[in-house]
Amino acid sequence: MLGKNRKSEILHIAQIEGTIRVEDLARRFGVAEQTIRRDLAQLSDTGQLERVHGGAVVSSGAGNLDYVQRRSRNTEGKARIGRECAGSIPNGATVFINIGTTTEAVAHELLAHKDLLVVTNSLNTANILAVNPDIEIVVAGGSLRRTDGGLLGNLTTQVVDLFKFDHSIISCAGIDADLDLLDFDFQEVRATKSIIRQSKSTFVVADSSKMLRSAPGRIGNLADTDILFTDAPLPDGMMQKARELGTSINVAQP
Repeated sequence: MLGKNRKSEILHIAQIEGTIRVEDLARRFGVAEQTIRRDLAQLSDTGQLERVHGGAVVSSGAGNLDYVQRRSRNTEGKARIGRECAGSIPNGATVFINIGTTTEAVAHELLAHKDLLVVTNSLNTANILAVNPDIEIVVAGGSLRRTDGGLLGNLTTQVVDLFKFDHSIISCAGIDADLDLLDFDFQEVRATKSIIRQSKSTFVVADSSKMLRSAPGRIGNLADTDILFTDAPLPDGMMQKARELGTSINVAQP
């Protein structure tokens, strides 16, 4: 395959799978790992990919990927995360679930639960859970973000502050090398800070494409949470940092 065609295919794979690894691509295309590294460097130079340890992710650019793109990426990995996280939520709990395609995957896996009270600022999550009459749903109102059905603003945080949650399930746009949780929308950052503050325990759900990904808004640090559910081992530096912070990492296995 010509280099130009290979780079186009690499970009397509990244858009579907989220995170791509040098060794996997080298095996897939039957070329040397150095050739793949050169391809990734060129795609990074043009702003189409962001290099991460051992591979690359789709570039965040000036903003987040749109909802349709995010929903179609790494669906199998998100489903595994959803199963693992939902398995840690007991029946009868009060839970907050925030906006995100991975948190929506958790919502799907909660459909067999009973006697839950779920508060959410995601219309998509509310609609997913609505089919189970054993789950009471409270929608935290706010201004509608039409791109993904999220509700944000002062009204959202006012509703959050009315509750004390047994567990919160939160997603984010990225987790950097310092294990800071990051997002693009500052209203979402503010809402998520309130959610963490009102929760006895906080579960972060983030697939491998979120690792070492940058965004301008800081929600907090993994040290402020209890468990990170993800679908692949963290890069070595992040894993060591998590051990130092005492944060549990749950890697959902295939």
